[in-house]
Amino acid sequence: MGEGMANCLLKDAVAGTPESPLIIWNRTSAKSENLKASHPDKTIEIKSSAKDVVSSCDIVFSMLSTPEASAAVFDDATNGTLAGVSTSSVIIDCATLAESDMKRMSDQVTAKGGKFLEAPVSGSKGPAHGGQLIFLCAGSKAVFDDATVQAALNAMGKASHYFGEQVGKATRAKLVVNSLMGTMMAAFGESLALAESLDLDGSKMLEVISQGAIASPMFALKGPKMLKKDHAPNFPLCHAHKDMKLAVDAAKSVGTEYSVTQVAEETFRKAREDEELKVANEDFSAVFEKIHKESKSDYSKKRKLG
Repeated sequence: MGEGMANCLLKDAVAGTPESPLIIWNRTSAKSENLKASHPDKTIEIKSSAKDVVSSCDIVFSMLSTPEASAAVFDDATNGTLAGVSTSSVIIDCATLAESDMKRMSDQVTAKGGKFLEAPVSGSKGPAHGGQLIFLCAGSKAVFDDATVQAALNAMGKASHYFGEQVGKATRAKLVVNSLMGTMMAAFGESLALAESLDLDGSKMLEVISQGAIASPMFALKGPKMLKKDHAPNFPLCHAHKDMKLAVDAAKSVGTEYSVTQVAEETFRKAREDEELKVANEDFSAVFEKIHKESKSDYSKKRKLG
């Protein structure tokens, strides 16, 4: 995700010039080196820690994959994000976390005089590389309206939405989106498995689905790959399950009926934990494999052997 976002900043010259270099750090140093090597005509500086990036920049975008990774990088007292924050710092966090995590980070950044904007994204690796992310933002309105920040958001995304000064609301919006997406994928997988088990041609059914009111870009993109057992990861199943679990917990906290999504979340959890399938790091479409594994139709039994 971060690589695609950085490429978009370079492509639109928001960063990567002598006057405005792209300053980067990654937990895997080879990824930073590869990005720099792939853009020999751009000004890219690699730092040795998150702290060094924050200390060197006025505006910092952070993209980390899990709450654990985010906390480890942010909280490191010696080399972490917070350690580098000063009164001139702007931290824009694009991870999908629990609302309490975002609030804690915002409070700690502002306590040191910095500014904070939560900006989780809707979209996976493909949209990240194509500048087609959707940014869901909350926090400092001054940061959101800043001309450089807007230029960066426009370079990396096709839309950005502001949900107000209250940090946490953007995370709420992201969990609503991702829990719906996961529930759609689980239902889609069950429908495809049923179609195949009823001796219907999967490709023909995808064509039918694409022509009606239930047509979806996700179904069109994922369906043909699912039929071929192609689950090369764009949005890993373990991350999808994490977001769905956070959404289910959020629904419980406010007393919202969320039983359909909860069942889907449980299906994703079982897929994530299945040591035989080993699909936790495959695309979230791999929940389809768990659906077939749990099915007792003749087709599913043969498919498992294939």
